[in-house]
Amino acid sequence: MSTTEQAAVTALPNSVELSIGGMTCASCAARIEKKLNRLDGVTATVNYATEKAKVSFADAVTPDDLVATVEATGYTAALPASPRPEPAGDDAAPAPQADEAAALRNRLTVSGILAAPVVALSMIPALQFDNWQWLALTLASPVVVWGALPFHRAAWTNARHGAATMDTLISLGVTAAYLWSLWALFFGHAGMTGMKMEFSLLPTSNTDHIYLEVAAAVTVFILAGRYFEARAKKRSGAALRALLDMGAKDVAVLRDGVETRIPTTQLAVDDVFVVRPGEKLATDGVVTEGTSAVDASMLTGESVPVEVGPGDTVVGATVNAGGRLLVRATRVGADTQLAQMARLVEDAQNGKAPVQRLADKVSGIFVPIVIVLALATLAGWLLTGHPVTEAFTAAVAVLIIACPCALGLATPTALMVGTGRGAQLGILIKGPQVLESTRQVDTIVLDKTGTVTTGKMSLQSVHAAADVDRDELLRLSGAVEHASEHPIAQAIASAAQEGAGSDSALAPVADFSNHDGRGVSGVVDGHAVLVGRRGWLADEWSLLAPQELIDVADEAEAQGKTPVWAAWDGAVRGVLVVADTIKSTSAEAIAQFRALGLRPVLLTGDNTRAARSVAERVGIDADDVIAEVLPADKVDAVKRLQAQGRTVAMVGDGVNDAAALAQADLGLAMGTGSDVAIEASDLTLVRGDLRAAADAIRLSRSTLRTIKGNLFWAFAYNVAALPLAALGLLNPLIAGAAMAFSSVFVVSNSLRLRRFRAANAGDR
Repeated sequence: MSTTEQAAVTALPNSVELSIGGMTCASCAARIEKKLNRLDGVTATVNYATEKAKVSFADAVTPDDLVATVEATGYTAALPASPRPEPAGDDAAPAPQADEAAALRNRLTVSGILAAPVVALSMIPALQFDNWQWLALTLASPVVVWGALPFHRAAWTNARHGAATMDTLISLGVTAAYLWSLWALFFGHAGMTGMKMEFSLLPTSNTDHIYLEVAAAVTVFILAGRYFEARAKKRSGAALRALLDMGAKDVAVLRDGVETRIPTTQLAVDDVFVVRPGEKLATDGVVTEGTSAVDASMLTGESVPVEVGPGDTVVGATVNAGGRLLVRATRVGADTQLAQMARLVEDAQNGKAPVQRLADKVSGIFVPIVIVLALATLAGWLLTGHPVTEAFTAAVAVLIIACPCALGLATPTALMVGTGRGAQLGILIKGPQVLESTRQVDTIVLDKTGTVTTGKMSLQSVHAAADVDRDELLRLSGAVEHASEHPIAQAIASAAQEGAGSDSALAPVADFSNHDGRGVSGVVDGHAVLVGRRGWLADEWSLLAPQELIDVADEAEAQGKTPVWAAWDGAVRGVLVVADTIKSTSAEAIAQFRALGLRPVLLTGDNTRAARSVAERVGIDADDVIAEVLPADKVDAVKRLQAQGRTVAMVGDGVNDAAALAQADLGLAMGTGSDVAIEASDLTLVRGDLRAAADAIRLSRSTLRTIKGNLFWAFAYNVAALPLAALGLLNPLIAGAAMAFSSVFVVSNSLRLRRFRAANAGDR
């Protein structure tokens, strides 16, 4: 969109999002968009993938005017919060996407079962028993009438509005082949007992030729393509559903000193609610009583839980990892941060340009030319004195050779092989639309926590004072921390358990106490043990740390790690350093990104020191680290890179990455992450290995090259054969054979993707 257009949109006072029904290809979206934009004061963007139209309009235009315009174009439109219109006549809207895919699958299954024997009988003379042609007619008729009904209906609707798409050509080709077969069976000699299909290179007046296999096969092939497309489309909106499902479903509200559990939808601002350890916070608010550690990684990406107490703000859907909290609600419903993130994801998804398949882009030119050429062929042969049967045969040959059978196979076959091979390598590709930007991707943005790192806290090192045994330090500290549910405490306790051996239990703890997020204390083997913050030990227990341990702690903090202090019997005994762990394959993955010509950028909500430390260790430049960002800032960071002319791929795993994944030109989610991130992404890396991201980009590029190669050769066959058919050098049987050969070529070319190998094949 130009700067002038953007300014115009900003100036428009009203906006609405319409749900569009009846679109069958990207050219449908373009036609609706064109009609809407012709209205005075209207700027519209129609997304075929999500079946939504985002429209800004001036006061002189009403939403009803917009709906009427869409309906006058031959489609249906529904305003927000209003039901989709009931189908009416030939302009019936399709079922919702989930049902649409199921209906296409059923139509494809039945049509395929009926078409298979028709093709076999027609193409293998040895199978042609007496009156086989009538069995072929019986089997092919439901395929042509019922199986191809979506194409016939779309072609009729387009014709009523003076438009033509690939549906028009499919319908014409299928109908022409079927009607010619009916003519030959009922008015020619093809219906005679003992009829055999004869082979002829040139058009002939012999009416023994029938083309039922062409009509049936074309229908099945195109239905297959539409089914795979519908299956990918029905996932639209899944990211939003998964995001909203992250919130708490009910909440314990404190009223007159009594806890009452109610649905979160009934929460009001200023209600005070209770959050127990392990529960999700029901909504955004302020802590009024209690202290705890809150796991906010889903929103901030920060791996270390945040300590909160009275007066601190908290965010809905985060998890209380420690003590009991009382929270006063400050924002509810659509105003919460979770709801705002949902809007970010929706805006990013709807803002994507609709995918324009090559076949649909040229259909506006290709289809009318083929129709005119078929009519011209018929007229030319008649005007030159040829019999009607020869003229009609040549015209039918033109339509059949132009029938986009190979075009229907070009995308789904390559996609099936590519996605099948990807699944073997731990890569899930959601659909052909995600491949369009992979070739031009030059920047890959990486979330830190859970993507480059494991996202789990672990004990990095243990530093004991001069007179303290290191194992004893870990044993006593781990015993006390084992009684705490804090993630940092659990990391220390797990390390202590490993040091003691899997069959050995940690020492029992007496008089355990959790000191409001500052630390824990307890008695272990007669020792009064304290484990927590240095300031807590100094301020409340008057314990001073040795300088050598202070230096160790300062160095750990400079690297973004967390030092935990331990003391017992009135003296500081050591420091235990805890941090998120870098995945062992991350550095290798970064090297592979650079080999692909990609610039790696680290984007995280973690602190700058921790982020730069991780970046240095995996091979990312310090200038390419963007730290301490909120979810909205992640989206802005991706947009800034795109504004610089870069094509951006984003790899993430958390809910906080969902909007950025949707905004990026290519979103890759770690399969070990949240469902929201996976649903918002374009590709999913099942095993959580960052090297799979490099393999995913290479596989996507290979699949895209295969699809484009398939489309080129599919068109090449048609374009080369059209003049031959028009000049009478091909009859419909040869045209059907040529079309079948082009399909075989497309399938064979797609199967080459099975040989794709990962860069680290030995590890797969």
